[in-house]
Amino acid sequence: MARGDARSFATARKERAADVDRWLADLLRAACAWPYAEAGRDGAGAAAGIRPGRAEQRGVARVRDGRVAADRSAFDGVALVAVGSLGRGELAPGSDLDLVLLHDGRDDVGRLADRLWYPIWDSGVGLDHSVRTLDEAAEVAREDLKAALGLIQARHVAGDAELTRALREAVLADWRARSRRRLAELREAADRRAGASGELAFLLEPDLRDSRGGLRDVQAMQAVAAAWVAPAPGPRVREAYELLLDARHALHLVTGRGADRLVLQEQEAVAGSLGLLDAEALMRRLAEAGRTISHAFDATWRTVDRLLAGPAPRGRRPLADGVVEHGGEVVLARGAEPRTDPVLVLRAAAAAAGAGLPMAPATVSTLAAQCPPLPVPWPKEARDALVSLLGAGRAAVPVWEELDQSGVLVRLIPDWERVRHRPQRNPVHRYTVDRHLIETAAAAAAYTREVSRPDLLLISALLHDVGKGWPGDHSVTGEVVARDIGFRMGLPRADVDVLTRVVRHHLLLPETATRRDLDDPLTVSRVAEAVGSREVLELLAVLAVADGEATGPAAWNSWKASLVADLVRRARSVLSGAPPAPAPVLSPEQAALARHGGGAVRVHGGAVTVVAPDRPGLLWHAAGVLAAHRLVVRSAASASAGSTAVIEFAVVPEYGSPPDPAALEADLRLVLAGRLDIERRLARRAGAMRRSRVPVAPPRVTLVDDASSTATVVEVRAHDRPGLLWRIGRAFGECGLDVRAARVETLGAEAVDVFYVVDRAGRPLVDVEQRGDVRRHVLAALR
Repeated sequence: MARGDARSFATARKERAADVDRWLADLLRAACAWPYAEAGRDGAGAAAGIRPGRAEQRGVARVRDGRVAADRSAFDGVALVAVGSLGRGELAPGSDLDLVLLHDGRDDVGRLADRLWYPIWDSGVGLDHSVRTLDEAAEVAREDLKAALGLIQARHVAGDAELTRALREAVLADWRARSRRRLAELREAADRRAGASGELAFLLEPDLRDSRGGLRDVQAMQAVAAAWVAPAPGPRVREAYELLLDARHALHLVTGRGADRLVLQEQEAVAGSLGLLDAEALMRRLAEAGRTISHAFDATWRTVDRLLAGPAPRGRRPLADGVVEHGGEVVLARGAEPRTDPVLVLRAAAAAAGAGLPMAPATVSTLAAQCPPLPVPWPKEARDALVSLLGAGRAAVPVWEELDQSGVLVRLIPDWERVRHRPQRNPVHRYTVDRHLIETAAAAAAYTREVSRPDLLLISALLHDVGKGWPGDHSVTGEVVARDIGFRMGLPRADVDVLTRVVRHHLLLPETATRRDLDDPLTVSRVAEAVGSREVLELLAVLAVADGEATGPAAWNSWKASLVADLVRRARSVLSGAPPAPAPVLSPEQAALARHGGGAVRVHGGAVTVVAPDRPGLLWHAAGVLAAHRLVVRSAASASAGSTAVIEFAVVPEYGSPPDPAALEADLRLVLAGRLDIERRLARRAGAMRRSRVPVAPPRVTLVDDASSTATVVEVRAHDRPGLLWRIGRAFGECGLDVRAARVETLGAEAVDVFYVVDRAGRPLVDVEQRGDVRRHVLAALR
């Protein structure tokens, strides 16, 4: 791996640990032979980044020069033992020193400890310390998992080495004797840690130490190996571990403190320190390392479970041609010939997923090393095996990960390399691109009975974002890549055409449903034209659901699902030759409200109906009232009955229960009467919010042509904040425009808002100067 310095960070860590060892040894000598006032350290401590004092320098110098007696008898019955990062020789710049002063019952150990700890504290180094007898330390290790893990990898620094050796032997013997209980505790602690810190490979800001796939998981595997239950981590895991150590080392240098979470604003600098191109390259390397560690971690615990559960049932159960179950794993049958059977790897994977079993590591290695490449185009048996694998749903994900870790996937689908471990760099997405693809296919497996071509549904789900490995619009590039992969898989041309159309338009339904007015006939006709057939429409409808579920909760919810379902229903009607739906009319409830005139607000579930005398700016004034009452607007549409306007808002509370409708109505009346300064109220809300430390992209305003024949569509993308819809609407009002309808979507912290606007005469905007003026006003409001 490239380094920003001529020395590797691994060398720097070892040298720093050695420097600290020398300094601590000098401190112990001085503590044993000289009063605290002159105990200290010399140049070794300086090399460790700790500033000496003159008294400390004189004290150690006198010990080293022999002017103060410090013979071996001074160390009798006392040892300084390093645990934690110092014990492992992995001391990063911001690491604390974890030390145990071990003794055999010496009466002066309290004074000795003071003489040892105070110079360390005075130097400004973080210190985690304890003073124990051999029996006390062994007892603490028996009762406290953290202490046991530290002492398993304890390292002698200075003093009586026999004490350290006796402690390590006692701790290791007890760890092995109680392995069943201690490893259960270790597994539970790892699960808690992962639940609190997430999975390193898929986080925007991973915790390098505590996340699943982080440093502590490797240390846990080392502890399992110390119990003689499973092998120690192999070379690939050790390489991944070194990368995480290097990243943590660089992070300490960049931040000047002992940080473990790699936040967004530090990633470019850390990448530079590691000699990597940019933050994207860094996060991709870390994702790969995290998944390598997680995969090995899972394999370790499968080994632990098998050994602790006792002998496995004897015998073999056939699963597929050349594939059997043995001992709870999928292995090759005795007569299997991987060297002459290129489909065997996919057949074994499909059998494993179908049975809900892991593939034995030795089997995966054998298949990766011996199976010849699949012929191009693939034979039908290979396609069937792939579809069977994907159709297993959630059980396919760990099997797919096995194929990825062994390098099989990129041989089967060479284009997979470009999306492999690629970070999304987006808070909406919970996974890297490649993991998102297999998660989407797993989600789509639950809907195969709803489409006429389940095989194409699963393959298109697997490939829908494959274009993200290439520059440009990933839907456009994905169409090209999916076409190549489809032919490589041996799909007929007609199926390839369906596959590529689905990949090209996989965002069409959710984006149109949430960003366009479905009551505009042009919206639905454009969707029907792009889709082309009911077969493609049904595939896109199911893929929208699976894609949203695999992306994360910010990308899919009941509101979006209902909009997509409505759009699909309308598009299906057009594709069947039915006439377009008529323009919407007021419902009986809305008409009854409109007859009252004046101002009224009705709240029912996630819908807020506002009725008021029609006037310019009514929609955005009402949106300001909703924002002041902590309601997030998802969509808005208006209709009129004579001189009365009826506006329907789809809303969700920012938190808690919805506000009191009476309070909403009272504030709306005050705003319309000009007696409530809603701008000031929203400004107070915005001022009370903590500003984000993460830089955000500048807002973007686009006037979309040909999206409607009756209005001008304005798309606004900006960082979300309270009252955003109100600010945008006010800018439209300043330009003399009316908002006929609005679609508002929040993706993580980003808002994608679409407005259908007309001038005072009710016409779309055609004047170039006026269109530019609108864009400038909206941008000014956003800033």
